[in-house]
Amino acid sequence: MSSSLIHAQNLQRVFRRSVKDPGFSGVFKNLFQRKYAEKIAVKNLSFEIKEGSFTGLVGSNGAGKTTLLKMCSGLLHPSSGTLSVMGYSPSERKSDFLRSIGLVMGQKSQLWSDISARDSLELFAAIYDIPKSEYKRRLDEMLTLFNVTKLVGVQVRRLSLGERMKFELIAALLHKPRLLLLDEPTIGLDLIAKEAVRKFLTQDLSKENVSVILSSHDMEDIQEVCDDLMIVAKGEMKYFGSMNDFGIKDEKFKTGVLKLISEDETTDSPEIEK
Repeated sequence: MSSSLIHAQNLQRVFRRSVKDPGFSGVFKNLFQRKYAEKIAVKNLSFEIKEGSFTGLVGSNGAGKTTLLKMCSGLLHPSSGTLSVMGYSPSERKSDFLRSIGLVMGQKSQLWSDISARDSLELFAAIYDIPKSEYKRRLDEMLTLFNVTKLVGVQVRRLSLGERMKFELIAALLHKPRLLLLDEPTIGLDLIAKEAVRKFLTQDLSKENVSVILSSHDMEDIQEVCDDLMIVAKGEMKYFGSMNDFGIKDEKFKTGVLKLISEDETTDSPEIEK
């Protein structure tokens, strides 16, 4: 429980895009004298997450939360700094590393929209080489937990957002990952479904010593599920520590979070360079 699962040192990610002046003249000029805008999504983050911990990741839109999760999963390369996850460099995307993580992004599906949820899950089982008996046991268990047994044969595109999110969670957990990265996993879920997800995370996953990083705008998700809290604003760390130290039981918890991220509401103009 005390070993380090994720270690980041001066982690930074910069996005660079081409910009042009308006009109045809701007297009023509851009061919010969291109300008670029840079956006620092993650800025010099240093932190350490212990194995078996549940960490809440909080910040306003554009604060760098999703970028950080994508770097931890290997979907994005850091621009600078170092990042170690379970002893691996995520950007190398080694097979053993990919078998040890699960990722759920509320705004992007990992399921195939034109086939049924069952067929998608069977593909995941084949990819991760899950034994048939183990796959059936875990699938039946989670279908019952999320109350979606009758929907498993439905084409994914015909599912509601909330129903799809339940199957996204199931897909991410089939192979028993050591680290689960969740980006808005309760988006679109009703109150009963949200409570089922929270109960599963706090009770079932904790027994398996799975570490979780949960990014959510729902403060109840963070309060009920997480032990530690990471607050980012404009890509910078504003707080990293235990929920209790921050005041999880204090009625002013939400006010404290909002105060730390409020500066992120006014976005600076990106730097333009030739």
